[in-house]
Amino acid sequence: MSDTLRRFTPAERLVHKLVAILMGICLVTAAILYNGALAMGVGYRHVVELVHVWSGLALPVPMLIGAVSAAYRLDVRRLNRFTPNDWRWLRTRTRRDRTISVGKFNAGQKINSWLVAGATGVLLGTGILMYWTGLVRLSWRSGATFVHDWTALMLGILVIGHIAYALKDPEARRGMRTGRVSRSWAQDEHAAWLDEIAKEPGAAEADQSQN
Repeated sequence: MSDTLRRFTPAERLVHKLVAILMGICLVTAAILYNGALAMGVGYRHVVELVHVWSGLALPVPMLIGAVSAAYRLDVRRLNRFTPNDWRWLRTRTRRDRTISVGKFNAGQKINSWLVAGATGVLLGTGILMYWTGLVRLSWRSGATFVHDWTALMLGILVIGHIAYALKDPEARRGMRTGRVSRSWAQDEHAAWLDEIAKEPGAAEADQSQN
């Protein structure tokens, strides 16, 4: 039996990498555009604005193209499905003591994915109204600016939190970097996922092929 398991396919890792790059560009350029001192230091405001706008418009593209991958679609379904164990995981303060069997994604990861996807949609819609000024009247654009700014701040906090948690878990980072994780880590952190893949047809043969 192999000591490692495939956690993410190359297609899923590519989607994650592209989204991370575009998200990073959007957040950095947003900080420059919003902060006067940074804007003065960097200069080229119009160029920064264009990079921000077009990176934002491109942000959903990798997510949509990723739907071509069956593994990606399966993981999206996993993220959209809340189980009784997920509710238990959220309610307890001892969620890391391994007494609750967690699937491929824990409840925190699921909620984070929902918030990021929702925020991306809100930012896309409000950004379009802000950039193409002729689409709606001024009062709508003012409201869009307010919503855009606060949603961007919330998203920035989510991204920082996501990175902070990732830095605490080298094995999770390895899973996204190489696509594989150790079986022992899966047993400790995502036991229900390990049980799920053990029941898949051909699981034993796949293990043998990795030796």
